[in-house]
Amino acid sequence: MNAASATWEPKIVAFLCHWCSYAGADLAGISRLQYPPNVRVVRVPCSGAVNPIYILKALQRGADGVLVSGCHPGDCHYLAGNLVARRKFALLKRLLEQVGIEEQRVQFSWVSAAEGQKFADVIRKVVGDVKALGPAGFLSKAGRASCP
Repeated sequence: MNAASATWEPKIVAFLCHWCSYAGADLAGISRLQYPPNVRVVRVPCSGAVNPIYILKALQRGADGVLVSGCHPGDCHYLAGNLVARRKFALLKRLLEQVGIEEQRVQFSWVSAAEGQKFADVIRKVVGDVKALGPAGFLSKAGRASCP
């Protein structure tokens, strides 16, 4: 292992539901819970509003992993948005598998507004899983440079 790979940290894009997961992230922050700073958050109205193209674009533009997080089933502010997201996510996972992208690079979770500790745990897990995979090998260095 060379020095560059020893210090490498993955870049994670997280699409968080405004009503639950984003509020859970906020609670983790105000509770001063420690978790890796590798995540760039995109707040969305609902996890069901996350178009699978957004996930693919994040990977294409240099993210090493993507997290989509929404309200728990039955608690969606838009009634069934999180269930729609779960169906989209299942289909996307199959597509990613077919094109050779590791399953752990794209993850989905349920985090409520009251679950700051769970949010921190999810972030640690996603970062750990993606770090174990290493840098996304399907991108050129030029493509990686465009990710914040």
